[in-house]
Amino acid sequence: MKAQVPLFPALDRSVHGEPDSTDQWRVEDQQPLFSPTRPAPVRLDPGPDSVRLAARLGHGPHAGVRFGTSSWTFPGWPVWSAKYTMERLVEEGLRAYATHPLFRTVGVDRTWYRPIPASEYASMRAQVPPDFSFLVKAHEDVTATRFPRHARHGARSGARNPRFLDVGYAMAEVVGPFVQGLADGVLLFPFSPQNLPRNFPDLLDRFLGQLPRGPWRYAVELRNAEAMTPAFADVLEAHGVLPGLVGWAGMPSVAEQAARTRAHTRPERVVRWMLHPGHTYESAKDQYAPFQALRAPDAAGREAVIEVVRGAKAAWVVVNNKAEGCAPLSIVELAERLAK
Repeated sequence: MKAQVPLFPALDRSVHGEPDSTDQWRVEDQQPLFSPTRPAPVRLDPGPDSVRLAARLGHGPHAGVRFGTSSWTFPGWPVWSAKYTMERLVEEGLRAYATHPLFRTVGVDRTWYRPIPASEYASMRAQVPPDFSFLVKAHEDVTATRFPRHARHGARSGARNPRFLDVGYAMAEVVGPFVQGLADGVLLFPFSPQNLPRNFPDLLDRFLGQLPRGPWRYAVELRNAEAMTPAFADVLEAHGVLPGLVGWAGMPSVAEQAARTRAHTRPERVVRWMLHPGHTYESAKDQYAPFQALRAPDAAGREAVIEVVRGAKAAWVVVNNKAEGCAPLSIVELAERLAK
């Protein structure tokens, strides 16, 4: 067994790129979690259907399936009991979000753009019930062979990334703070579409073999269908790491991804339903915003997600607004299908 890297090695932070100030995650990243001057807490109204479904699922064979959304900061959602600004939801929305009986997880996406400290993870944990579980995206510096051509990367844009699968960097900036602040849930390593090296399974094997183990889970999500090989599935199985199945343009169905990665053989599963077929992320955003209704119901997509998680001992199902138009309403539909 390979020696594991210490949790908190020293790291030179001087080469961090600056984020793009137009991205929503930048607002989340910079706003404080609490404000002592707020007059009344943010409140959420889940509706009777959600309460009924949660009661049915919580006492049945699917009690281990956790539904949640990508973030909690969308003012247009119909589940909020009043009109709140995004800034208000950033500061106070998580506590209210976690009162929804069907929301038992949430995707933390801003960590993809910039790591957050253990104290911020701990603050999030303090706002939710003990049985609530987070799904956290690892920083893109760990999983990008080259830095994307984006303004947030500055001079690094398009350059080779020396931190690709660098376990020392991952331990200091990603895994260490996650373990210190949460020590539970799922830490997801997403690999965006890119030219992965031919020896990717070997590199991934070496990387995963040095990560610490605990009650938390690791998952790996690919956006390159050709990389979902038997060797990739073997590496995940060898380290007890979950396949991250993703509904995304250009990827096979989540059912085919589950078959390629042998996800059905695992008692625990991770699915992110992110995008409606035929859309880009931006076109879906433009068509569906402000995410108040199911603008493009996708019965086939729901069925595929449910079939993947049915029978799982535990599952994390994270839904994006761009899947059908309103993630909270998509979750109600998924729960209805699972409860049948």
